[in-house]
Amino acid sequence: MSDRLDSLGTSYVFPDLYEASIEELRIGLSGSHFTSVDLVKAYLTRIHEVNDEIHAVIETNEQALEFAESLDLERTAGKSRGVLHGIPIIVKDNITTLSDGMETTSGSYALVGSIAPRDAHVITLLRDAGAIILAKSNLSEWSYFRGRPGEMPGGWSGRGGQGSNPFLKGAGPSGSSHGSAACAAVGLAAATLGTETDGSITSPSRLHNIVGIKPTVGLTSRSGVIPVSEYQDTVGPMCRSVADATVILQVIAGKDNRDPFTAAQPSVVPDYTAALGHRDLEGLRIGVPWGAFKDGDFIKDWPGVIEAFKEALEVLSALKAIVVEPADFKELQELTDYKIEMHCLTVEFKHCINTYLKELVHVPTGVRTVSDIINFNNAHPGEEKPPGYETQYRLEEADKTAGYEQDPYQQCRKRRRELGRELGIDYALEKNNVDVLVFPSLSETVVRAAAIAGYPVITVPLGFAPDNTPLGKEKPMPNSGPGLPFGIGFTGTAFSESTLIKVAHAFEQKTKHHLRKRAYEAATPRTQMTDVKNS
Repeated sequence: MSDRLDSLGTSYVFPDLYEASIEELRIGLSGSHFTSVDLVKAYLTRIHEVNDEIHAVIETNEQALEFAESLDLERTAGKSRGVLHGIPIIVKDNITTLSDGMETTSGSYALVGSIAPRDAHVITLLRDAGAIILAKSNLSEWSYFRGRPGEMPGGWSGRGGQGSNPFLKGAGPSGSSHGSAACAAVGLAAATLGTETDGSITSPSRLHNIVGIKPTVGLTSRSGVIPVSEYQDTVGPMCRSVADATVILQVIAGKDNRDPFTAAQPSVVPDYTAALGHRDLEGLRIGVPWGAFKDGDFIKDWPGVIEAFKEALEVLSALKAIVVEPADFKELQELTDYKIEMHCLTVEFKHCINTYLKELVHVPTGVRTVSDIINFNNAHPGEEKPPGYETQYRLEEADKTAGYEQDPYQQCRKRRRELGRELGIDYALEKNNVDVLVFPSLSETVVRAAAIAGYPVITVPLGFAPDNTPLGKEKPMPNSGPGLPFGIGFTGTAFSESTLIKVAHAFEQKTKHHLRKRAYEAATPRTQMTDVKNS
């Protein structure tokens, strides 16, 4: 990085945009070392440099430079809207951005040109804090609720194409928030937003060497977000560091009258940034639900993960936490078999999508129901059913459902909650008197328990697959292979984000695994602030 002298004659070093933190960007902006216009130009160029390689971005904001110029003028006049004043953010393409003039389509051509009644609530909060919505990220179409896994590759959408992993050429990116993960991983914006129903923040975050916070359902509003399930959906940050993710969470958390689930959160949003100030974890008890992952399929595909995880437990102990082993769930078999969850989600998807579509002000394609989506795809196979991406299994199964009042659904919904809470996470916490559970983020069972409970998860980088790791057998893109990142996850009961942030940040600062490796060359943007300033 090049140096320059500020007004006091002090040497200033421009931050490396691959790693630049929100705080570093704020310092650069407030010190007049660069402007928000400079920052937007740099990030847009970086997107252009790598997007054909990794297909992380669906659309950029044509108004971004105009917004940046306005925010620069406000800063010059001594005004600040908030902690994100003039900071560019990228959000997933299922989060409505009406006032920015960008499409919101969940990756599908079926919703191109559709007009929502308003911005998503989280977008309003970001803009109120001064953020610039720079672009919309690619995703697994309909948040991966279109085809059956194994038949429909993760990371594909009709509009965005097939995403790929920036750490191993030709490898899969996971889903459904893979575009947001890739944007955060290689520095295409200061921070990103994703959404999760089950694994859609956690999985791509750990596979992209970044931090993902999947908040408690009800901590962040889903109003204006194209849904899968009102009982499991949540919006969360995906960033390079725990500190940046916490800053974003602080901005987007809060109640919203348009999302009744947010009424359950604390009356005042906690100061999550206060959890970043702890150097150790003295007094915290951290449980290890070994039974949920010790025999998991990922062990054979990801050699070295369990060894790295055991070393992580030693780090937590060195940070003065009390590690309790095991701290298992009461019921594992039903958690491992996700039929109950999938029955619920299939019913909920039809109900929630039909409700969302009917509330749109205008839909040029005429799509207003799940059935309409299926018919649209059949009528437009070139865009929506190219070779290898023909399946609509989940859409078709959802369209067959009869609604919330059917007895099997009501029984499944009750059992789903019990499995995640009373027989799952809460059982492990209470029986073992622990504050947090820790696990390899690869564990689908623990991630699923948190998903069906509606409980929070934070995943933090833990390491990289050894060079002798075989490529996975998934087609067309392997989900495992040499050099791919993996993570460590922390989960707890409802609204325990402050405790999880405390643990995750302490672990991250002690290990700094995220700094060990970068994306491969063609997936790494080249443009830096010096290039923009010197142009």
